[in-house]
Amino acid sequence: MLFRFADSINLKSSSVPESTLSDPLPADHSIVEKPAHPRLVALAEVLLCCGIPTQTLIGIILQLAGWAVEQPAGRMSLAFVLTLSLADTVVLVALMVALTRAHGESATELWLGRRSVRTEVLLGVLLIPVVFLGVVILLNVLRLTAPWLHNVPQNPLEQLAGTATEAAMFAMVAIVAGGIREELQRAFLLRRFEQHLGGAVVGVVVLSVAFGFAHQLQGWDVGITTGALGAFWAVVYLRRRSSVAPIVSHAGFNTLEILRVTLTS
Repeated sequence: MLFRFADSINLKSSSVPESTLSDPLPADHSIVEKPAHPRLVALAEVLLCCGIPTQTLIGIILQLAGWAVEQPAGRMSLAFVLTLSLADTVVLVALMVALTRAHGESATELWLGRRSVRTEVLLGVLLIPVVFLGVVILLNVLRLTAPWLHNVPQNPLEQLAGTATEAAMFAMVAIVAGGIREELQRAFLLRRFEQHLGGAVVGVVVLSVAFGFAHQLQGWDVGITTGALGAFWAVVYLRRRSSVAPIVSHAGFNTLEILRVTLTS
């Protein structure tokens, strides 16, 4: 810290020349507290906000409170998935806002940018059929050229939308925890890669691989397709600097998928 004692010390009696004491400090001598290791801080924030720590902690708390992960029939509990996903969304968004503000940045600027929200919503709606068609093509190409990637005959998550009521509840999870949380999370993590962890391209690759791997319980073909989707939404965010279009596109795609499963089951 820099302390000023000009009021209590007679500068003329000092052995230091008066001209030296009266010279203003250079601008670059201003004290700014910065992390000693910004890359380590960024890496720690990426790991903290990747979803695994928060979901694991909340899942443990729910199980200790008596919530069952599976139903008696062996299916995943929709109530558990719904509660876990919504709680994790609240915790993770609050955590990202706090960390963003701690760096002197704006969460609004990070997620909304400076573009018209109405324009971004319209773009997101227009991207829904593009994304849906792209997924259909890529998934079928993978199953034709590499059928061994289709290692999960029935998607376990599709069992959560067996009835109309379950489909509506699962759609809420898909919109809030999928469309909203994951796209806000993607923007936050991309910013950390841009600033300290190798740049935007590295961020897109790493996050897309992780995004696909997180969905591998639905099959490796679905994981690869989901990773490609993640890369697409990441590029849209980087080009627009707004999470609105990716959120609308992601939420719309998830809703269409649930509708498809409900109608065909």
